[in-house]
Amino acid sequence: MNNTDLMKYVETLNERKEFPAFKAGDTITVSYKIIEGNKERIQQFQGVVLQRVGSGATETFTVRKISNGIGVERIFPFSSPFLDSIVVNKHGIVRRARIFYLRKLTGKKARIKEKRA
Repeated sequence: MNNTDLMKYVETLNERKEFPAFKAGDTITVSYKIIEGNKERIQQFQGVVLQRVGSGATETFTVRKISNGIGVERIFPFSSPFLDSIVVNKHGIVRRARIFYLRKLTGKKARIKEKRA
């Protein structure tokens, strides 16, 4: 067995929760566990998905939100045990897989068209 076979074997052992399908431009709410001392709580992070990177156990996605006029981005690994749930609020219409141009836009220009169901 070489290293790539070992990596694939370990990835299959690592169970992964099922999350809804989403892509860049979608607005999602991520519920993740926060442990403070011996207390545990679930916090919501709602924002626009900027990108999805990787595959398998190393896949991550970046979510951006505006909090008090300041842009906040957070990278979530799919295989994290702290991820509780993901809810897709809106499906956006974008032409790119990575929408970093949103970082430069403010106000109404930063809106993304919504895909109607």
